[in-house]
Amino acid sequence: MIQVVLSAWTLFLGIAMMMLGNGLQVSLLGLRATTEGFPTATTGLIMSAYYVGFLAGSTLAPRIVRNVGHVRVFAALASLASTAALIHAVFIDPLAWGVMRFITGFCFAGLYVVAESWVNDRATNETRGQLLSVYMVVTLGGMALGQLLLNVADPGGFQLFVLASVLVSLALVPIALTAGSAPAFDNTPSKVGLWQLYRISPLGVVGAMATGAAHGVLFGMGAVYAGQIGLSVAQISLFMGVAITGGMLFQWPVGRLSDRFDRRRVMIVVTLLAAIFAIAAVPIAATSQTMLLVLTFLFGGMTLPMYSLCIAHTNDHLEPGQMVAASGTLVLVGGIGACFGPSLVAGLMSMAGPDAFFVALALVHAAIGLFGLYRMSQRAATPLDEQSPNVPFMSGALPGAAAMSARALRDQMDSDLAHMSRSQMNRW
Repeated sequence: MIQVVLSAWTLFLGIAMMMLGNGLQVSLLGLRATTEGFPTATTGLIMSAYYVGFLAGSTLAPRIVRNVGHVRVFAALASLASTAALIHAVFIDPLAWGVMRFITGFCFAGLYVVAESWVNDRATNETRGQLLSVYMVVTLGGMALGQLLLNVADPGGFQLFVLASVLVSLALVPIALTAGSAPAFDNTPSKVGLWQLYRISPLGVVGAMATGAAHGVLFGMGAVYAGQIGLSVAQISLFMGVAITGGMLFQWPVGRLSDRFDRRRVMIVVTLLAAIFAIAAVPIAATSQTMLLVLTFLFGGMTLPMYSLCIAHTNDHLEPGQMVAASGTLVLVGGIGACFGPSLVAGLMSMAGPDAFFVALALVHAAIGLFGLYRMSQRAATPLDEQSPNVPFMSGALPGAAAMSARALRDQMDSDLAHMSRSQMNRW
């Protein structure tokens, strides 16, 4: 494992810098929007703009990389994202912030495309799973640590915007100095149609969209909620940090459980637990900040692995050749959910107060669980020996390991197919 990490340490260092800057910036904006007196509904639209830009960047960035090259694209987008962070401090205006969030989302989508393809190029079939695990820890760990940077300076000043800008700019240094040539960029696989995919796996598609919306709410409005209930800057940073840390720590054990048991049952239990933890946080927030952090940690541990479960469940009903293409459609579905989640919940918070944050999250997860129970009555469970492996994925609301995850999934399926008996192949 150590040798595998050392082979790509400069890339991981650059990714860590990106995530520190992104993690700091997203919570800083939510906190600063509250102190500047932006209406909650307006703040939700600003946060949704990031995901609209991210979807646009995810579509266009691969074409730009193929035409211009990895290093040039990374340098250009890192510079643009760094500039956007500074403009937030210069123009304290909702419209300007919305435009900058769109640009930031577009840039980060391209940065992830470059970083992931480069890390993936360093991997072999034997080491790709290990590198993917490290990538997930680096991205989520960087996001979590980025929350703590809120305590470095006064969020009401310009210093934290400068720090976010510097971190994104520094990410360029290790990437630009990476030894070896840039990787060849594979064409993006053609996507399975959305309606076709829904007919194949209704629970997978509905779960991916709802989970993407929930993750968009958590990251887009989490700091706003924490500020509205009176948490200090240090407490807000812990609130966001423990949610991400919970997701990082629970990703692997939840995935392993889904490989060993009926995956739909695991999905239903996990999403209903997320709903329980979310609704329990509503009264607890007014009585115990410590218990609020504990429940937020548990909620993050349940909600963040849900997207991987949705993809794995969908793959259980696909032919091997469809899996990589279908994952692209599900990433799009999750991103669409993330675009609408923050603005809708922000509207609810402006009418019903901050409690609507966790109430909405609880309702979304409860709805997934109820739909899962309905689907169990409509279709028999996939036999355990025919379930596809759970591969860590992140929704469109989060910095994703989509390229590496898709490649890891494809390699795993190739290996599984090579060892299948003739009768198993006939079942496929």
